[in-house]
Amino acid sequence: MKPAITRRGVFRGALLAAAGAATALAGAGPVKHWCGWDRPPLGGGYASAADNLGVVTHGGVQIHYFQPTAEKVVALTFDDGPLPDFTPRFLDALDVARIPATFFMVGSRLEEHADLVRGRLDRHEVGNHSWSHTDLATLDLAAASRELQRTHDAIRRHVGREPTLLRPPFGHLGGSTVLAADAMGYDIALWSHQMHERNYLSDPAGQARDLVTTVRPGSIVLAHDAGDRRRLVALDALPAMIAGLQERGYRFVTVSELLATAPTKPGQA
Repeated sequence: MKPAITRRGVFRGALLAAAGAATALAGAGPVKHWCGWDRPPLGGGYASAADNLGVVTHGGVQIHYFQPTAEKVVALTFDDGPLPDFTPRFLDALDVARIPATFFMVGSRLEEHADLVRGRLDRHEVGNHSWSHTDLATLDLAAASRELQRTHDAIRRHVGREPTLLRPPFGHLGGSTVLAADAMGYDIALWSHQMHERNYLSDPAGQARDLVTTVRPGSIVLAHDAGDRRRLVALDALPAMIAGLQERGYRFVTVSELLATAPTKPGQA
């Protein structure tokens, strides 16, 4: 896998390459988290190696933080829904802007609130965000697989599509997570930028300005369409952020569309 450069300019290629060998994940030592937190980005969980490779279906899961491309494309992503207080409002904002996004849904919430999104996802992509939003890196392979399979089935039943992308809760990876994803034919989508939602009183205009000035071609932006009132920072910032990026010539795409764009050539800025 090509090295991935995060927003902080840290090369992650060596760590990401470890995902192809599950045993290596178990020994990944603490490093500076790319979002700025001191924690290991790759946790071993209980199952860092497969008893056999019979679970592998597509020859090695790919892990994406962004897509290295010269095309001015960006993917908006929303985690943790669907829930009544937020998801319809985010969908409304995206409808007004007429842009697509990728929703990483929690299976149990989709099962309970499928009516919120029924008929509203035509332009959007839906990914797997586990059944119960548990930390998959703490589960063994069987338990991680159950979390993903139940959500996969719920998305297929209520949305009518086969998801192809996984975003593990909290962005935590373990060997069991990677193996379960590989067995289901998933790739893993993390993110390069995020809405800072910790303080509801923070300035939505400031949130928008930060993203408009820091997003680069191929960026994946994380926000949430579930939670407490802090999530409204992302909602309030969306119109200005979308308009600002469009003024800079950016086009909004789903994560799968982003990953399908032409990559930069070696040595190309």
